[in-house]
Amino acid sequence: MDSHIDRAPKRERAVVAARITVNGKETPIAPAAPHTTVLDFLRERGLTGTKEGCAEGECGACSVLVARPGVNRPTDWVAVNACLLPVAALDGQEVITSEGLATAGEPATPAALHPVQEEMAVRGGSQCGYCTPGFICSMASEYYRPDRCAPPDPGPEPAAGSGTGTSTSTGTGTGTGTGTGTEHGPNGFDLHALSGNLCRCTGYRPIRDAAFAVGTPTEDDPLAQRREQSPPEPAATEYTRDDAAFLRPSSLAGALQLLHERTDAVVVAGSTDWGVEVNIRSRRANCVVAVDRLPELRGMRVESDHIEIGAAQTLTEIERRLDGSVPLLAELFPQFASRLIRNSATLGGNLGTGSPIGDSPPVLLALEASVVLADVDGEREVPLSDYFTAYRQSVRRPGELIRAVRIPLPLSPVTAFHKIAKRRFDDISSVAVAFALDIEDGTVRKARIGLGGVAATPVRALATEAALEGRPWAAETVEAAARVLRAQGTPMDDHRASAGYRSAMLGQSLLKLYAQTTEAVSS
Repeated sequence: MDSHIDRAPKRERAVVAARITVNGKETPIAPAAPHTTVLDFLRERGLTGTKEGCAEGECGACSVLVARPGVNRPTDWVAVNACLLPVAALDGQEVITSEGLATAGEPATPAALHPVQEEMAVRGGSQCGYCTPGFICSMASEYYRPDRCAPPDPGPEPAAGSGTGTSTSTGTGTGTGTGTGTEHGPNGFDLHALSGNLCRCTGYRPIRDAAFAVGTPTEDDPLAQRREQSPPEPAATEYTRDDAAFLRPSSLAGALQLLHERTDAVVVAGSTDWGVEVNIRSRRANCVVAVDRLPELRGMRVESDHIEIGAAQTLTEIERRLDGSVPLLAELFPQFASRLIRNSATLGGNLGTGSPIGDSPPVLLALEASVVLADVDGEREVPLSDYFTAYRQSVRRPGELIRAVRIPLPLSPVTAFHKIAKRRFDDISSVAVAFALDIEDGTVRKARIGLGGVAATPVRALATEAALEGRPWAAETVEAAARVLRAQGTPMDDHRASAGYRSAMLGQSLLKLYAQTTEAVSS
């Protein structure tokens, strides 16, 4: 059986075959298994431009375009990792592959190369060609970004590797959450759009040249015109094959009822974590419940005393909607995995996995955020500092769902996020430290510090906070507090870093913050 179901309270069903539109042609999802990825689904149908490189969302060889609700227009063409996303998650949705770009969505009609493909060809951006289709899809997503040609913000480019420094301002001007410099072209193209794509032939210079040479979509470009129409509404889906089910309820109430009944269900949003489990560890679930398109989980509200962010908004959507108004989050986003991952990943998913090396928990801990948990009996709000209980475990009960994240206002004026990793972008943290300080008349009135990668769970550095509060923001205070910070957590040795290195980086991060704030004041 493969059908949609409208999970109303009385369980009324509207049976419709599960289908996906690929390059303008509607295609049934059956007989694919519920765990089948978009990548495998496309390749089995002859669309072999989409490649498998890593099966973990780290190389971008598999990227495709999906029509999603836009931030500034009805529809955005969003690049995603096809290797991570179950094809059933795109029931009723529209997908464009590298083959479809050339034909403007009409595979039967011969057509010239797409402008992105043309620039990649004439500037030598394709060498072995394995990664090229993925680069082209990511580049096309940026090509169609509505605000791409807005004048870039003149601020500095983020620092490499260990964080972007101290933030005391709001707004980025471009909606991308990144700076300018060599990573933004004169055409407004943001190279961070390609941060999730790897070239095995190290042909990055001609790829950059191609990105900086693309113009703007013409008025008769069908994919540009498509942005002015709303994307398909998410289909309420019940897709079952071989005793496994992929379920997409149409409402939060329906989702909570499902989770109440199906205690074995795996909840997915962007599938950036579960997709890796399926591909690399061959995990399978009898029941997968998708919550990424639930309207109740996709809102954003700014109240007088807090900001509420829906748990199923993607990080890219949050980044562009906040537009730098939460500086600490604006520092986090460019360093969180890659644009391809941020186009699918959600705050709810990052918190739901309970990983001690997730990048968002340290930032949210420093912001004193809380999570709103919902089940069939109602809602409760839990401070994030009380949420994690053990390695990949939390206070979330069976049947509960993270509905939203709340950040209290006003925000602390001095913030910084320092991520120590082996690669500049698209890497897992060895150590992550987030700071949020209130400094008045040279005295630290309030300090909140979130840590990742140094314990079985993300933690607050409570002892260091106490060592700072009520004391002057001076070298003597900071050096003493840095010694305390080095002893926080229970760091371990692994392939990313030694315990001693992690401890040293904790203390160094506070000294770095002090140097940055002192420099900012003196300038």
